[in-house]
Amino acid sequence: MSMDTSIPSVMSMDSMTPGYPMSMDSIRAPSNYESHGIYEDHPGLNPNSERVVELQTEIHDTIRDLMANYDEHEIQAAAESVHAESADISFLQYSLTDLKENGIASESLKEAFHSLGIAQTAPSTSNSLLHLSEFLTIARCDASDSLSSPLDQFEIIPLMDMKIGDLYFSFTNPSLFMLLTLSLVLLLFHFVTKNGGGKSVPNAWQSLVELIYDFVPNLVNEQIAGNVKQKFFPCILVTFTFSLFCNPQGMIPYSFTVTSHFLITLGLSFSIFIGITIVGFQRNGLHFLSFSLPAGVPLPLAPFLVLLELIPHCFRALSSGIRLFANMMAGHSSVKILSGSAWTMLCMNDLFYFIGDLGPLLIVLALTGPELGVAISQAHVSTISICIYLNDATNLHQTG
Repeated sequence: MSMDTSIPSVMSMDSMTPGYPMSMDSIRAPSNYESHGIYEDHPGLNPNSERVVELQTEIHDTIRDLMANYDEHEIQAAAESVHAESADISFLQYSLTDLKENGIASESLKEAFHSLGIAQTAPSTSNSLLHLSEFLTIARCDASDSLSSPLDQFEIIPLMDMKIGDLYFSFTNPSLFMLLTLSLVLLLFHFVTKNGGGKSVPNAWQSLVELIYDFVPNLVNEQIAGNVKQKFFPCILVTFTFSLFCNPQGMIPYSFTVTSHFLITLGLSFSIFIGITIVGFQRNGLHFLSFSLPAGVPLPLAPFLVLLELIPHCFRALSSGIRLFANMMAGHSSVKILSGSAWTMLCMNDLFYFIGDLGPLLIVLALTGPELGVAISQAHVSTISICIYLNDATNLHQTG
């Protein structure tokens, strides 16, 4: 029987091994992972040969990453010792899983170090630097999955869907965090007023509630004239507290900034604008429209002045929503971009890059404080805008 000339070289190699079975299915994968053309040319030689070579190559690459500070010959010897040129797929998969889960401390790599007489600590580094190198290597491998677009934090994710007839309802992450914010505010005020009120030495939570409750009345008294301020004080207090807790929410990892979405801020601003307009008509009747036409204006100019006054008046709702949305989105995105840059440098397997990361990390920390201040100040600015609009609607641009 004749046989292809490319096969005897493999057969003769295995036939020299005492006790090696001559079955065609038992031929081992070659030790050279890059050159396995014999298995590609003759797929019937071993059906699992391609998978064997793939696992051996992956073991070799994993060990190369784990032993980045070792000599190339030591890496090659350790890799060959771990997979032992075995064609047992289950054994190779077990070894690969052990390496990926336990890293440099895996049992298979420890045995390879012991059998080859290789020191488990790389000669050019200390133990602490070796652990640091291992950490940075793992971080570098996961960096592509961990880093994402700065805008991904604003993604709306449906959590629960419900369909009633032709109507479709979806409970999303903004809905969840708005519900959590309202619950937190209500519980905070409830427990403070029930359990903490009247204490001569207030705790931190009571001090926070008292600070909010003292700040809003002062703001209302400064911006609104007349006795209408007391009537609308609860509404202004709720709006300020809701914005105060929603705006900085995105600074917490794995949270969601409700006020970073234009539709949400626009809905809030338009709702408040429509409510203020209704209040203006209730208190002043049709005389409320006099804000758009100052006294003494010639009749030919009246249509143009009315139009010029109505346009900026209606744009108040739009500008309030855009201002809050833009500040929250831009600020949180900036923190995410700088944090991603610092993380990228941390993932580089180099001690000098790690030391140099102090600069980006300090920048991130320095930016976090001002961004928190911007989030709080936007609640203040939004409340001032509401007070000004309410004063204009009730007093028709007259100040008290």
